Amino acid sequence: MSDDAAVHAADVRKTYGETVALDGVSLAVERGEVFGLIGPNGAGKTTLVRALTGTTAVDGDVAVLGDPPAEVDRAALGLLPQEFSPPDRLTARELLDYYGGLYDRSRPVDDVLADVGLAADADTWYERLSGGQRRRACVGLALVNDPDVLFLDEPTTGIDPAGRRDLWRLLDDLADGGTTVFLTSHSMDEVERLADRVALLRDGGIVASGTPAELVAEHGGPARLVVGGEAVESGADPLRDAGFTVDVGVDELVVEGLDPTHVGDAANALSDAGVDYDSLTWTEPSLEDVYLRLTGEEFEGTYTPGATVVEGGRDGTPHEAAAGAAEVDE
Repeated sequence: MSDDAAVHAADVRKTYGETVALDGVSLAVERGEVFGLIGPNGAGKTTLVRALTGTTAVDGDVAVLGDPPAEVDRAALGLLPQEFSPPDRLTARELLDYYGGLYDRSRPVDDVLADVGLAADADTWYERLSGGQRRRACVGLALVNDPDVLFLDEPTTGIDPAGRRDLWRLLDDLADGGTTVFLTSHSMDEVERLADRVALLRDGGIVASGTPAELVAEHGGPARLVVGGEAVESGADPLRDAGFTVDVGVDELVVEGLDPTHVGDAANALSDAGVDYDSLTWTEPSLEDVYLRLTGEEFEGTYTPGATVVEGGRDGTPHEAAAGAAEVDE
């Protein structure tokens, strides 16, 4: 990291009584970089964002744009907290007009409304906007001053998949234009899609950091094929005889480290042995796997983001049924 980092923290510590919220956190975010901070609830993410934005005092060295957070020109910062409730009886346009008026210079309100997808609902009271539209409005409030550093805490919560992708494109454009984005999210696909680098915070400390690809390579685990069905256990030995590494679970076999080009070989081994199965699910590791491994949590079930499901038994030709996980509103 350069000495001209947009966001800098060194050995940052914060306690609330006997509770340790931050335990020696160090990080640096370059100008124009999208930096993702992930971690379970209670890990210290919100406390760290408050420290970086100057809204809570901490021990250690913190700087934003080269100055202590409390001394940074507020017009240079944009902040979207996880929970924010502007006045209900103002329209989206009026909200942006009001917050833009707090700065000496601000972006044209119509441009911001268009950026966040609210041009058609600009004159609707905030209280009558949907949950996703309210979140879009709040994103707009964080952008109205055209900040150099933008802090976003769960920015797309409640926004539908199409709207989420629109905001992702907007954040890409902002970063391309030189805006530094500090993002916290529980959506691993969002962080993997947007972030240049990621840090995982657990129990007040950073336990891993790097590019998404680096984290997946180091902590994501191997690709695997899951064979599902009520009587698939009998397929373990035929798969092992074919050279595969197999773990036996409840109504499933897990073939570890399988290259996708060899899924057909595994299916043939099962077919030759007369083993019926309900589905084959091949998954390669993702940032979600990294998160779950490093936080000690586990998946429920075997269908994961990034999965390709192949259905069919030994009497039929396996076919691809789905590629990737369906997205739902959060």
